[in-house]
Amino acid sequence: MCPWWAIYSKPENNMSKDSTKLLTAIAWAGLLAGSLDIIAACSLFSIQSGRDPSIVLRFIASGAVGLRALTGGWTMSLLGLFFHFVIAYCWTTLFFLVYPLLPKLNWIVSGVAFGIIIWLIMNFAVLPLTKVMQRPFDLKQALTGTTILILMVGLPVSFLSARFYSK
Repeated sequence: MCPWWAIYSKPENNMSKDSTKLLTAIAWAGLLAGSLDIIAACSLFSIQSGRDPSIVLRFIASGAVGLRALTGGWTMSLLGLFFHFVIAYCWTTLFFLVYPLLPKLNWIVSGVAFGIIIWLIMNFAVLPLTKVMQRPFDLKQALTGTTILILMVGLPVSFLSARFYSK
């Protein structure tokens, strides 16, 4: 017969350890995906336009603040960076939680699909609800944005999710 404390302590400890491992995996994956995504977006913007990449961060902040964020200084850039990482962590968390329910696809297929889904939902559901100035659809920008999301968010998060759940 097992003592009463063994019955009550082990499941909580295992559950706590599993939760801690999951949160740690999400934290690292979100940091990686968010960093890769914002570096790619700012670099591409700067290369294509020759302008200050912090404009990208202020554009993100404009989703909540409105057009005045575009003329704001470093505080608006930091706010945009904060919002960017909140969004990156939301997507990362969602993928980690949904991953065990997905059919067992190759992590590359899952990552590509995830990047496409992120682009579609962000551009057709989330952004229209914000204060971001709406622009007409541009196929080249859509393909570029989708590619960045696939390479910088979808694939890394999918790879890390597959690795986490295979252990």
